[in-house]
Formats: sequence, C-alpha cells, structure tokens
Amino acid sequence: MRSVVVSQDGREARRAVEAVWRMESARIVGGLARYTGDFALAEDVAQEALAEALVGWSTSGVPDNPTGWLLSVGRRRAIDAFRRRSTRDDRYARLARDLDDHVPGADELFDPDAIDDDVLALVFTACHPLLSKDARVALTLRVVGGLTSDEIASALFVPVPTVQARITRAKKTLAAAQVPFAVPEPDERAARLGSVLNVLYLVFTEGSSASGGETWIRTDLAQEAVRLARVLVQLTPEPEALGMLALLELTSARFPARLDASGRPVLLEDQDRSRWDRTAIQRGRAALASAAAAGRGLGPYGLQAAIAACHAEAS
Repeated sequence: MRSVVVSQDGREARRAVEAVWRMESARIVGGLARYTGDFALAEDVAQEALAEALVGWSTSGVPDNPTGWLLSVGRRRAIDAFRRRSTRDDRYARLARDLDDHVPGADELFDPDAIDDDVLALVFTACHPLLSKDARVALTLRVVGGLTSDEIASALFVPVPTVQARITRAKKTLAAAQVPFAVPEPDERAARLGSVLNVLYLVFTEGSSASGGETWIRTDLAQEAVRLARVLVQLTPEPEALGMLALLELTSARFPARLDASGRPVLLEDQDRSRWDRTAIQRGRAALASAAAAGRGLGPYGLQAAIAACHAEAS
C-alpha cells in the first residue's frame, strides 16, 4: 500500500494515529519494554512517538508501516533517554551504546513470535501486586487497552485527574521497585492471576459496551481481551482462566447481531441468533468443558460462562 498524503491541518493524521494506537498500543509498548527493560520508559517513549506522528504524518503522510514507524521513533527516543541518564551513571552509557549498536531495528523489534509474550508480560507487569487494584486497572487499560485518560475515567466513573494520578503513581512504584519486564515464574503467576483476570474482564467489558466514542461496541478492544485470554490459557491453563476465556468467547460470539443496520443496540431476546459466530461458540464451549473437567467447580467467570452457554445452545 502506498503512503497516503493527509491534510495539512492534521485531522487526518490524528485519526490515523488514533486508529493505529487503538489496534497496536499493547504491542508497541510491549515491544519497547522488551527492548529497553524499562516499563515506565517504554510507555513514555511510546507517547513521545505518538506526538511526533501527529506532526510528521500531517505533512509527509501516513507511512506504509505505521506500527514500525512508531516503534522506530520510540526506539530512538529510548536511546536518547538512556544517553541523558548516562551523565549520571556509566551503566546507562554502556546500555545506550549496546542499544544503538547491537539491538535490531523496528522490523525485528516487532517480532511476531515475541508479540504474545510481550503483551502478556505487559499485563502481568501492570497487574503487579505492589500496585493497588485501582492502579492495576487504570494502568492496564492505558498501556494494554490503549484507552485515553478520559475514556478510563468514564469507564471507572472517576475524575480524569484521579486516573492520571493513579497511572503516574503506578509507573513510579514499578520503577522504584525495579520490577522486571517479564512473564513471571509459575509460582508468581498464581498470585497475580486473579488480578490479571479481573483486568481482562474489565477491558473486555469496555469493548463490549463502550463507555464513550461513536460506537456501542469497540470490537478491537474486546477482541484484544479475548486474544490475551487465549494467550493466558496457553501459559496458565487454570480452571478460572479457562472459565474467563469461555465467557469472553461466548459473549463476543453475539457481536454480529448486537447492532442493527443503523448501529443501534439490539437486546438479546430480539437478536437474530443465526448471525451469532458459531465458531466462537464452539471455542467457548470447549474452554468451559475444560474448566469443568478440572473438578474444582466453576468460579465467578466460569459460572457466567455457563449462563452464556445456555443462551448459545438455545434456539
């Protein structure tokens, strides 16, 4: 696809930047966090790259590979940050040289084989037990879901400054504790699993019933929550993780019938069930069966999934 020249006033550039961020924010921040080893820095330089895109794309057009462009700019801003720090610490000077000379460029940084681990590590880092529940939710919605502070505030029914303060404090807490950017070991995963599931549930809820914007359903955000749930189950096939996956699959299966031709919501009892995604229903039922097979009973997500399965099986 050739580059698209946008209007000088920047409106087209802003729409393009917002669209890319909606779809790729978690992968961009995750890739930069893997690259720098610094969660807070990754989020900061990703935001700097967005600001640069708003200016650059309004004059030169949207690049052929916008995600790669943002990763490349974020990488350069990270190197600049490490060089600034090098005046205080020789270790940062060595790291900046290593990043500049030996680390691959944006194309390799956006490695499809590493994306799932990057995003999952991002979720576990954002859900670290050092953070309060409110901070974990706000930070994950920001860095994984790509929501703005206004959207998070609307979703959580709190003022925007409160959301911004929670995110800032969370990043400072993680930085001060030198929390590594990585998928935790199995024993640590168990301690954080409930928090991760809660956050994924909230991200999916925001996508399936958007609190703001022009559409009732943010399919991109909801599907990202489903994808993360699948990755989580592959890594940690615990019954409640399977129950969560089942719930999200069964609920998202209804998306094709949830809006009418005018984009207005259609109640469950009025939906054309022939439009439901039967493949998603099969995946959801399989995940629910696996959760039940563990023999430990169904938790809150599994119980909701069982209710959703009843709707999916009804004619």
